[in-house]
This record gives sequence, C-alpha cells and structure tokens, in this order.
Amino acid sequence: MGKKLYVGNLPFSATQDSLKEAFLQFGTVDSVTIIMDNETGQSKGFGFLEMGTQQEATSAIAKMNGCDMDGRALKVSEAKPKVARDSGPRRSQMGGYDQ
Repeated sequence: MGKKLYVGNLPFSATQDSLKEAFLQFGTVDSVTIIMDNETGQSKGFGFLEMGTQQEATSAIAKMNGCDMDGRALKVSEAKPKVARDSGPRRSQMGGYDQ
C-alpha cells in the first residue's frame, strides 16, 4: 500500500500532470489531487499525492520539501488523516441566527 503525501504552497500554474511529473523521479505515483475552490475553480494552492511505497514517499519528502516549483518553495510532508467535521449549523454558536 502506498503512502499519501501533502504538498503545499503549490504555484497556481501547477496541474495534476505537472505535479505527478515532478514526483515520478522518486518512484510510482499512484494518484494526484490538487484541491480546487468550488466557487472560482482555481487551485487552493495545495494537494495530495500517493506514492507507491513508504520508501518512495520518504525519499520524495526529503528531496522535494523546500524545492522550487515555478518560484514557490513546496511544503511536502506525510498527509494527516482527514478529521471529520460537524456538518451542523455554526452561526447559532457564534451569536448569529438560530434554527
């Protein structure tokens, strides 16, 4: 099973293909996802990719963290597990409208 990596500080010009290409030198890249803003359709400046093995992931982190991509220093680390968010209304908790 592969290891999921977080890649932050992506240039807005980055595509899934260009990100995959940058990490292929370290081994198999199983998947790439750049997170997009739902309203504007633009990149939010970060994404995730999954390397084939833990060894490939460790090597990619060591070599790519701080590496320049189109004028921006990438931030690469192991992805943390997704935290479930409460989907209920939040405004009433902050003094806004009630249900």
